[in-house]
Amino acid sequence: MSNTTATTDTAADTTAIPYRLVRKGVVMSPLAGEANEVDGVLNPAAGRTPDGTLHLLPRLVAEGNVSRVGLAEVTFDEAGVPNGVERRGVVLSPDEGWERGKNNAGVEDPRVTWVPSLGKHVMSYVAYGPLGPKPALAVSENLTDWTRLGPIQFQYQPDLDTDLNLFPNKDVVHFPEPVPGPDGAPAYAMLHRPMWDLGWFRPGEGVHLPAGVTDERPGIWISYVPVAEVEADIRALTRPRDHRLVALSVFPWEELKIGGGPAPIRVPEGWLLIHHGVSGSIENPWEQNQKVSYAAGAMILDPADPSQVIARSDQPLMAPETEEERSGTVPNVVFPTAIEEIDGELYVFYGMADAHIGVALLERTEHTEHTEHTA
Repeated sequence: MSNTTATTDTAADTTAIPYRLVRKGVVMSPLAGEANEVDGVLNPAAGRTPDGTLHLLPRLVAEGNVSRVGLAEVTFDEAGVPNGVERRGVVLSPDEGWERGKNNAGVEDPRVTWVPSLGKHVMSYVAYGPLGPKPALAVSENLTDWTRLGPIQFQYQPDLDTDLNLFPNKDVVHFPEPVPGPDGAPAYAMLHRPMWDLGWFRPGEGVHLPAGVTDERPGIWISYVPVAEVEADIRALTRPRDHRLVALSVFPWEELKIGGGPAPIRVPEGWLLIHHGVSGSIENPWEQNQKVSYAAGAMILDPADPSQVIARSDQPLMAPETEEERSGTVPNVVFPTAIEEIDGELYVFYGMADAHIGVALLERTEHTEHTEHTA
């Protein structure tokens, strides 16, 4: 049976997020004269090549809002803090027909999760094709050579009384290891964010909500694929099932919508999910000039059932404050998309106003007996 309500989320402890984000600076900005970057570098994925070298996979935006996924080696200051990048080229472009429309194209906002049990990096990205943003997957063993698995095809679920494939969807992130599925058996799980208002690209169609959902604001969902199916065929990752609502907007700083950020990481309390929340007003989601503010918060998901939120931040961990965060292609945006362990510390990479990439240190705010993190 699907959990299509958010009752468990609203009961979450809003005071038990013992983490904070501390800004460490800008690590990547558009390169003058680089055609692929004239409209910004933003919202990166991250991962390590086989030799252990840390790389970002930034979204590179060319003229006309055409996005590609680049590869950039991270550089560090004397203290070991990320402070820049060395560009290594483009690893994914909108080359497939379903990644392009008549007046748009793009492979956008990659998230990359290293999954040891598969021996692969799993990339989710947004294919900006004929019907708007649709999620897709690709895999790689080295971060440089990517094999498309194709668009995600959500299995039909009768009790939802709708087809999730009808709707634009973003913010897909994978757990780095199998988790308990709805039946208790191990499964690969992904978080995602469907958007129910079809009137954005089909005027007059309006909002279509799944059965059991009464709040039309986009929220975070989870879907699963049994481990055995993925082991038999890696493309099974594109066919998730058992869709459940995880969380909806609760607090003023996220009043419009929420979405997942970096892939969840295992911490003593459970699965830590850094997420974004949006406040303000959106008249047209396809326009870049919006009166909104994107901030970063956190949730902790139950390791025994990651569809359940057991704690949640009632205030953002980071909101737009610096010049790079407040002024850009879309002003007032802090958009976390990657998290990596560096010399025992956790660093979050994030988009700044859809124009630059920043980095922040993720710190614990209280001492516990168990302080080890698993990235």
